Amino acid sequence: MIKKNNLLHKCQIIGLAITLTLSLFNYSYAAKRGGGIAILRDAEIEHTLRRMIDPLLKAAGLDKNSVKVYLVNDSTLNAFVAGGQNIFINSGLLIQAKNANQVIGVVAHEIGHITGAHLSRYAEGMKGATTMTLLGAILGAAAIAAGAGDAGMALILGGQQIGRRTALKYSRTQESEADQAAVTILDKSHQSGEGLLDFLNYLGDQDLMSGRYQDPYASTHPVTTDRIARLRQRVDKSPYFKAKTPTAIENAFKRLQAKLYGYLKPPYATFNKYDKNDHSLYARYARTFAYHKQNKMKKALNEIDILLKNHPDDPYFWETKGQILFENGKVKASIAPYRNAVKYLPGEPLIRVSLAQSLISAEDNKYLKEALKNLDFALSRDPDNAFAWYQASIAYHRQHNKAMTYYATAERFLLIGNLRGAMVNAKHAVDTLPKNTPRWLRAQDILVITRSNMPEKFKKKHPDKS
Repeated sequence: MIKKNNLLHKCQIIGLAITLTLSLFNYSYAAKRGGGIAILRDAEIEHTLRRMIDPLLKAAGLDKNSVKVYLVNDSTLNAFVAGGQNIFINSGLLIQAKNANQVIGVVAHEIGHITGAHLSRYAEGMKGATTMTLLGAILGAAAIAAGAGDAGMALILGGQQIGRRTALKYSRTQESEADQAAVTILDKSHQSGEGLLDFLNYLGDQDLMSGRYQDPYASTHPVTTDRIARLRQRVDKSPYFKAKTPTAIENAFKRLQAKLYGYLKPPYATFNKYDKNDHSLYARYARTFAYHKQNKMKKALNEIDILLKNHPDDPYFWETKGQILFENGKVKASIAPYRNAVKYLPGEPLIRVSLAQSLISAEDNKYLKEALKNLDFALSRDPDNAFAWYQASIAYHRQHNKAMTYYATAERFLLIGNLRGAMVNAKHAVDTLPKNTPRWLRAQDILVITRSNMPEKFKKKHPDKS
């Protein structure tokens, strides 16, 4: 059961997320209308990022379970921290990085801002929005986006019109401190600082450009020749200066790049970068998503089937095949690939939710028990997954289980910031669930907290009669 003070905090920040969409392809339309933060979720990408970042957190003395990592759908080179131990990485940084070590170096620098407590000392707020407004919008979006089913990469457009490019602007002193902390972290984790140095050298060249063409990282993390010189002194003296990133990490990063490129870039760009005569794993993976974006299901399936022939136990390839089939209306056919994905990676909540969605969408009640089993597992690992709660509410409703339908709906509404909806459904759940059970107690918590956060006018009109 979640503590009430944590639940209160969640209610306050998630209420800032205002728009939900389950398809990445809707992003361009929403962005043109002035949408805010876009958070991407994907099991494979998140796993790869954690493999790269967790050793840095350990070296920095931070609890990896307390540091959240979010992927922002933004083509610019940027990464930043906000609201304490929350790291945000732009898709543009991942796609444009020359190798994994560059991203590792940038993240080590951002962790340096965390360990240096720079956020608590930073006084120059955003124009028209506080740091907590930024954090609230992004975390609210991330909470809703957690595992949004079929696409694997679910997208949330949340918050208000936020000028995130100037959200966190550090002083030159803080930047230098973060650089030095980064090298210490990299040394402790036996990794090279060459990637960070290369990245800062690139940003230093951006000073020659006009402000409108500079990458946001250059403007929010000021780069100077003195700063680069100090960093080079440390990096050159490091015993790990020439250390190579493990091959497994580098290969996983190339897969991440291919996946993001195929998913986010226009198909013509993907086919230019990953030529049809290129039969590498990365090229086929990128083209799979490019064909899928073009609604060429047969070609997309052909690419992924070749990958599966060579890698029959790869859960992410099976997940991708399930996604292609599901999004092309082949719902029942998508179940088997998703089952295989779960078979080869049983501990991944996002894939479990995708399987559950296919099972529920098949509209055959014989699948409901299996769907709920997968949702229960996913929610035990990722209780802030609003889409999973939504799927659970559908399954419980079709089973005519009113109590659990109310309960799952209350959890979902709480996460998307619909306090009144959460309160009403929590009240029904309290009235219908077996008393003194964990879910009954949890429903009571939701009821108390949501009611306490309702406007005074509402409280006077609807006094608590409990």
